[in-house]
Amino acid sequence: MQLQVSNSPFNHEQAELLNNLLPSLTETQKVWLNGFLTASLSISNTGTADVPVMDAQPSGKAISKEVTILYGSQTGNAQGLAENAQRKLESNGFQVTISSMSDYKVNNLKKVQNLLIAVSTHGEGDPPDNTLSFHEFLHGRRAPRFEDLCFSVLALGDSSYEFFCETGKQFDKRLEELGGTRLFPRMDCDLDYDEPAAVWLEGVISNLSEEQGSIVSAVPSTIAPVSEQTYSRTNPFKAEVLENINLNGRGSNKETHHLELSLEGSGLTFEPGDSLGIYPQNDSVLVDLLLKELNRDPEEIVKVNKQGDLRTLRESLITDFEITVLTKSLLEQAAQLSGNEDLKALLSPGNEEKLKEYREGRDLLDFVRDFGSWGESAQEFVSILRKMPARLYSIANSLSAYPDEVHLTIGAVRYDSHGRERKGVCSILCAERLQPGDLLPVYIQHNQNFKQPKNPDTPIIMVGPGTGIAPFRSFIQEREEMNAKGKTWLFFGDQHFVTDFLYQTEWQKWLKTGVLSKMDVAFSRDTDEKVYVQNRMQEHSRELYEWLQEGAAVYICGDKKNMAHDVHNTLIEIIEKEGQMSNADAQAYIDDMQQNKRYQRDVY
Repeated sequence: MQLQVSNSPFNHEQAELLNNLLPSLTETQKVWLNGFLTASLSISNTGTADVPVMDAQPSGKAISKEVTILYGSQTGNAQGLAENAQRKLESNGFQVTISSMSDYKVNNLKKVQNLLIAVSTHGEGDPPDNTLSFHEFLHGRRAPRFEDLCFSVLALGDSSYEFFCETGKQFDKRLEELGGTRLFPRMDCDLDYDEPAAVWLEGVISNLSEEQGSIVSAVPSTIAPVSEQTYSRTNPFKAEVLENINLNGRGSNKETHHLELSLEGSGLTFEPGDSLGIYPQNDSVLVDLLLKELNRDPEEIVKVNKQGDLRTLRESLITDFEITVLTKSLLEQAAQLSGNEDLKALLSPGNEEKLKEYREGRDLLDFVRDFGSWGESAQEFVSILRKMPARLYSIANSLSAYPDEVHLTIGAVRYDSHGRERKGVCSILCAERLQPGDLLPVYIQHNQNFKQPKNPDTPIIMVGPGTGIAPFRSFIQEREEMNAKGKTWLFFGDQHFVTDFLYQTEWQKWLKTGVLSKMDVAFSRDTDEKVYVQNRMQEHSRELYEWLQEGAAVYICGDKKNMAHDVHNTLIEIIEKEGQMSNADAQAYIDDMQQNKRYQRDVY
């Protein structure tokens, strides 16, 4: 979209300069410029700098080389970025204290002068589990005033959700309310967070070093090239498919695939509780329908990344870009490029609910059919599409039991919406198109927030209906390999015993050998009255509470909105009933378990 005097607050000369500049900027430069403008609007600067520099500490405040980094992370991304920030800061001469929010002693906050927060947002604007106590303290009456605090927030989120980066925004706002001064503007990161996170860190280090009189690189650095032998999120390993088996019996309403991949030669390692990231491909049938609607040449060449890699438009829509989710950002950019008045009306203030309703269950094909295309070229069309995000799946095996292999349990997602059949991008790739011998780009996502007790004699209770069973298969395999003596109790549920008892023979073997001490199952469609895992927990409330009193750790994996919510409330009810406590005391009991890592969840 070209800036004009009529559609912007710029005069003719300014608009012409901006129209020449903006198309040439990289994403890094755009993010940097955004931070610079935000900073300049927030606090006036004397002097000039090559990165956004704000008054890190008002005149008269003591300068400190100490930096505290706190992270709140559900899957491990925020923790990884916090640890990277620690390494970079220490290499620049700072003394760094780093901690999960759940482990941090809040009484120490008053002494902190430089605070960095890296935090994700989970689901529909929810804080990660390991931020809950810290979030509650900071937003409560006991939170102190921070007259000497300089802070900056790195917020992670997913722009396909309504409350994008909500937790980070809340921390940023609250720290300011309590008297803190922004060291650098909050950076909100979408799923493709590497580059904006690097810009944020460069800005933070530059402003801290400015106060120290130190000299650092003034230009935001891009991500350092990764060694070809180091496989990671930004350099995935192409793993060979060894097995792809449908675990459900004939006649089941479900299709759950057990996937075995080879990691031989990758050097990748993992622990039970970690996840595997997969970069999938879009269904070529859907891509061809989209291309037909766009009326563009499938063989037209487009640049797909900052490195300048070239592909045909069709190839890029299959491998590089997300086309099954509509984000608000995408619609806003498309409205600017297309000038479609109906789209602008949908995006106008007061239509937030209509916009949310429209985005729900629709994809790029729906959008193009409803509002048309944008851009004069294929390159301009793909320029505003979000990169294909990885899909994370709980790892279903122990590396000790299966060296050089990683196993997954993936449920095929199919549903109807707005008159069309919809398919999960990665799950249907695995269910319909992936064969032994094929290669999948993968990486390991370490997750320290879902780990077995360090003491193998500690009892564990596992609640994992459906594909939530995956990490517990890895737990039990690991315990079998290490000859752990602690008691184990599994609650599993699905629709039908005959067709949906995932890994049934393995669980029965472990029950027989004693690696699994106890198992209770709930098959909701086998009886007139639907029975779920939380019902089985209620049936065994006395024994379950006794296990908790013995120090058992509880693990929950699966659907956050329904199952995990119901199981959480059931646990509180059991503790309240069997421990003869008030509801408040029962909730405090759960909070204490969570604080001591005896209550962990891997929910989605």
